[in-house]
Amino acid sequence: SHTMGEATTASCVVFEKGLPKVSKYRQFNIKDITPGDDYAAMNQAVFRRYSRLLKEDKPLPDVVFIDGGLGQLNQAIMVMDSIGIESIQLVGVAKGEGRKAGLETLITVKEGKTQKINLPPHDQALMLVNHIRDESHRFAIKHHRKKRAKKRQTSPLESIKGVGKLRRIALLNYFGGLQEIQKASCDEIVKVDGISKALADKIVEKLRR
Repeated sequence: SHTMGEATTASCVVFEKGLPKVSKYRQFNIKDITPGDDYAAMNQAVFRRYSRLLKEDKPLPDVVFIDGGLGQLNQAIMVMDSIGIESIQLVGVAKGEGRKAGLETLITVKEGKTQKINLPPHDQALMLVNHIRDESHRFAIKHHRKKRAKKRQTSPLESIKGVGKLRRIALLNYFGGLQEIQKASCDEIVKVDGISKALADKIVEKLRR
């Protein structure tokens, strides 16, 4: 889940015997990817989830449903191959026409061959898959909105070492706002009381990334 690439998060929900196992749900803050790159986000989330299960010697699921089409599914397959997991059945859940529930296509890949399965809209198995998918959406969106709100309340200046509360206030007062600071040069920033040339360089570097 993300908003125009901002505050990207991923979720993993767990169902046992057809029922949600909330205590085993996990959330992931996706880092160091190109904003909006869903394939990279899927790759990172799957790697973090299942490499950790292996490391901690915890039980692996029988089936993993991947929210997405063949592209997302292939990312999961690549990760599982790279960490040596062969026992899990991976299934992509691609949205149907008009994103209408009941029109989803289930996708599997075996020995390089892709198989697409379309179950009847009211099939009990498909309804369970959709329930799992919808629960993962709910969980991811909830975490994403929380992360996005927190990020928007936090000034990027707060993450710069050496820029404490007083210097942050001085910068904002001098320039009138964060956008003006982002446009400013080192020579302009160093004019603010308490800002050295080295710190000004650091501020410019951080704010223009």
